[in-house]
Amino acid sequence: MEHKLKIYRNLAALFDSKGFLLYLVGGTVRDYLLGKELTDMDLVTDATPSEMKEFLSNADYTFEKYGSVRLKIDDIKFDITTLRKEEGYSDFRHPSKICFTKSLKEDVFRRDITINAMYMDKDLNIIDFVGGQKDISNKIIRMIGKPLKRINEDPLRIIRIYRFKLETGFEIERELNDVLELNFSKAKLINKDKINQEIRKSTHQEELIELLKYHGII
Repeated sequence: MEHKLKIYRNLAALFDSKGFLLYLVGGTVRDYLLGKELTDMDLVTDATPSEMKEFLSNADYTFEKYGSVRLKIDDIKFDITTLRKEEGYSDFRHPSKICFTKSLKEDVFRRDITINAMYMDKDLNIIDFVGGQKDISNKIIRMIGKPLKRINEDPLRIIRIYRFKLETGFEIERELNDVLELNFSKAKLINKDKINQEIRKSTHQEELIELLKYHGII
C-alpha cells in the first residue's frame, strides 16, 4: 500500500506543479479506510485530457473523449478521470451528456453509493460530501440520491451493490434493499459483457453467480 500511495503523491505533486489537483477516489479510498490492500488506483482531476497531454505524454488517451486517461507506473495501473457532471441515461447505462467540471461537489453526484464516493488528497485527507465514512463505520451500503431513480439510470448498479455487499459484509440500507428486490429483473437489460466484468471483479464469484442465476439474470 505504501508504495502505491507514494507514487500517487508524486503524481499529485506533478499535477500541482502544473496548476491542477489530483485525488484518489471511489473504491480506492474505501479500501484504504478499511485497511485493505489497494488494487486499482482510481483518481480524479480538474485537468482535462488535452491539458494532461502537455505534461503526461506517456499515458493512454484512447478514451479521452469520456475524460478517461490510463497510466502505468511500476506495473501499477492508474485510471485518471476528469471531474464531470452527467445528464440523462437513455440506454440504461451511459449518460447522454458529459460536462467537465472543476467541482468535486458536482462530480460526487454522478457516483452510486456513499462508500464509493469519497475523495482523498495528496496529504491523505478524506473529503466526504455524502456520509461515506459514517456508513463505513455503521457497515451500511446506501445509495446517493433516490434509489429507484439511480437504478433506472443504470441497472448495472443492482449487480454492483450486491458485489460490494458480498465483499464488505455490509448491510444494504432498507429503502435501497426494497428497491433492489422489486427491480432485480431490470438487470436483464444489461449487456452480458458488463455482467461478466462485474463477476470477474468480484472476490466472491461463486456467490454472485448463484445470486444472478436465482434471479434469472444469467
